[in-house]
Amino acid sequence: MTVESALKPFRVLAYVVGVMLLVLTVCIVLRYGFGIEGPSKVVSPIHGFLYMLYLVAAMNLGMKARWSWQYILGVMLAGTVPLLSFVFERKVTRRVEIEAAAATATA
Repeated sequence: MTVESALKPFRVLAYVVGVMLLVLTVCIVLRYGFGIEGPSKVVSPIHGFLYMLYLVAAMNLGMKARWSWQYILGVMLAGTVPLLSFVFERKVTRRVEIEAAAATATA
């Protein structure tokens, strides 16, 4: 599996986890602000599972792209802050595309 092929699962999961984190934020507001616990009981474990998949995809991409551990950790943590996974998805995609173009140019 190449870096480019590892990018697609990462991108999909970055968007899915980002959306689920926004949904989870609404559920948390409903739970602690209005006492409505039902939605958070459903959304929390789903988001947790999807975040674990995101971590695997980020680690896979980072290892294939030979990023530093600090950068990989930053990308992984981006899935914990609402809206940040969308920003990092764009940054990571651009970085992979630039690195792939540079590798093609030198080959």
